[in-house]
Amino acid sequence: MTSTDSNRQPALFIGHGSPMNAIEDTVYSRAWRELGAALSTTRAILVISAHWYGPGTFVTGQAAPPTIHDFGGFPRQLFEVQYPAMGSAGLAKRVLQLVTETTTTTNDEWGYDHGTWSVLTHLRPKADLAVIQLSLNAQLTAEQHLTIGRSLRPLRDEGVLILASGNVTHNLRHAMQSMRSGDTSTPAWARQFDADVVSCLQQRDRPALARLATTNDGRLSHPTDDHWLPLLYAAAVATDEDDVSFPVTGWDAASLSMRSVRFG
Repeated sequence: MTSTDSNRQPALFIGHGSPMNAIEDTVYSRAWRELGAALSTTRAILVISAHWYGPGTFVTGQAAPPTIHDFGGFPRQLFEVQYPAMGSAGLAKRVLQLVTETTTTTNDEWGYDHGTWSVLTHLRPKADLAVIQLSLNAQLTAEQHLTIGRSLRPLRDEGVLILASGNVTHNLRHAMQSMRSGDTSTPAWARQFDADVVSCLQQRDRPALARLATTNDGRLSHPTDDHWLPLLYAAAVATDEDDVSFPVTGWDAASLSMRSVRFG
């Protein structure tokens, strides 16, 4: 891929929430379709999803990655969703060249998990672009994840959309309890953490952003790091010159922030 400033792509963080957003007409799915309509020059998509989190750094290498239904207890209609985008050996090779912070290899067993396809079914419903995924290495520090994100910046000038998919707050236990009890009030710790994220992003303070998950509000907002780390990638792949906007905001199941972020 050749580098051209006129082809520079934005970087996106999408708060994906429930996989039901893939098949339901919601304020979130409609907003994702509007975001996708503005991506006319995108040549390929690299996704960093909360749902590929484990002991290693991998990139999908298949010509046609499968659609993974990595959940249970949802309607059959959701399990029937397929996202038939092609992979890209060339883009996978380029990512391997760029990511030197840790050992990175291709993986032919993973595919498109619901953090990827539940968003892309709206963002790019025709599935007409090559899509690959980069895993989240649970053994790395937040600072190392930021370093990997920075290393991916050249892809934006090569027509590649960087799509990070997680949630700004993701305490699933609290969310499920709220749904069972019918309590829709958003707790103070979630609102404060969401506001602190906005402040760090607007100030382009990536080190402070990386430390947020270690605060009291951060530990309540993210008992595990899987849905938090994708935001670090989106923030790191952005530059200080990029505009920062929040095309989607809102709360689901009381404490799940559905905030999305666009850089550039």
